Amino acid sequence: MSDTSASQPELANRVLVIFGATGDLAARKLFPGLYRLYVHGMMPPQFRIIGSGRHSPGSDEDFRAKIQAAVERFADGTLGEDWQSFAQQLSFVASSAEDGSDLARAVEEAEREVDADGDRLIYLSVPPTATQDMVKMLGASGLAERCSLVIEKPFGHDVASARELNAVLHSVLDESSIYRIDHFLGKEAAQNIMVLRFANGLLEPIWTREHISYVQIDVPEAIDIQGRGDFYEQTGAFRDMVVTHLMQILGVVGLDPPSHLKGAAVHIERTKLFDALRPLDPDRVVFGQYAGYRDEEGVADDSRVETFAAAEVYVDSWRWSGVPFYLRTGKALAQGRRTVTIGFTGAPLRLFPDVDADYATRPSELVFELSDDPLVSFELQAKVPGATITLGRAALKLDVANAFDNSHPLEAYERLLHDVMLGDHLLFTRSEQIERIWEVCAPVLDNPPAPLPYEKGSWGPKPALDLVPAPGWRLPDSDR
Repeated sequence: MSDTSASQPELANRVLVIFGATGDLAARKLFPGLYRLYVHGMMPPQFRIIGSGRHSPGSDEDFRAKIQAAVERFADGTLGEDWQSFAQQLSFVASSAEDGSDLARAVEEAEREVDADGDRLIYLSVPPTATQDMVKMLGASGLAERCSLVIEKPFGHDVASARELNAVLHSVLDESSIYRIDHFLGKEAAQNIMVLRFANGLLEPIWTREHISYVQIDVPEAIDIQGRGDFYEQTGAFRDMVVTHLMQILGVVGLDPPSHLKGAAVHIERTKLFDALRPLDPDRVVFGQYAGYRDEEGVADDSRVETFAAAEVYVDSWRWSGVPFYLRTGKALAQGRRTVTIGFTGAPLRLFPDVDADYATRPSELVFELSDDPLVSFELQAKVPGATITLGRAALKLDVANAFDNSHPLEAYERLLHDVMLGDHLLFTRSEQIERIWEVCAPVLDNPPAPLPYEKGSWGPKPALDLVPAPGWRLPDSDR
């Protein structure tokens, strides 16, 4: 393992249980992420990882071979000398929502072997329809004792189902033991929004309605639904992305300064922010459906499910009153990007009236690229070199990945798994926040706009472009 453990907080010995251990998420993110944490000295001194699910892949060696193939494919490089020692910590025990007794015995035995002094980490990577029954099984089998439980979205599909899910969770576990994971919050770029605001006296004083005229949270995707017709028919873009990822990013951008950056203090402010959200107006929401969606496998011939959603959101608070937040996402669009754009109010006087109208009307913007290689740019007006005063748009850029030597950025799931082992709730969300977001979105769910057609490779339906007044969405104009 890399000799970085001295700079890392030491974690308690523990057992990790991955339900859905032979599934797609485990293969792409969970096991590669745990292996990379191990290589960088960020796993407990002693640990075991027990995979579980209804169907066993065979012997423990068969399971290890399956995980090795996944790690080789998704862990950004060939396996190093640490693989064999990591692989010896892996095993598989079959279980189901009806019977977790064998798994419970295996966990207790493994905890004795590693002298576990930390909570067992249980990750539910299971279909949403199975979550409640699995949680009940954890309680009945005793697995929920001394447990940190990680669950994946969706956290319900409306207000009633979100409350029902939370009630089942709270019947087995205390809220402090539940980690609702959203990988967008684990991204370095998302965390940098908080750091740049709260660590720099330059930005926080102007992070208010007096200086900011709009915020855009824009996550277009160039890919289509990629064969997930059955899933999309049940969910749609609004539930899949807006109610979850985009609202959580809004919770980062709009946060009031907490008393400190511990989970409890941050959650107080985040809950206050979500409480101040104005219920969405269906007339200020645009749904779209790309041409050809109804030809996808698993999609109804007359489907009215949206593959695109754009919404205008307001936060009725002292900081944000009157400032529109524009949220947009969709499949089969012109680009795949993840950006947060903060638009600042313009100068009070136009001292340069003869410049190009487009440059004159687009204000200064602070742009966060929420990619795996975070980039922050401050786009503003500058003089184009030459004999006359000609204005042009230029950018001050911070390339975070290259700004710090010998840094080891963590992939989102790596960071979030490590935080669970630390018991840090900062980047996770709570039950009351989830329920409040569903309440805010209820008017749209109860009266959804008809999805408008749009061509693949476009920026969605024209009414979505018109939703944002001049100067409009930063994308697609950002690459001029």
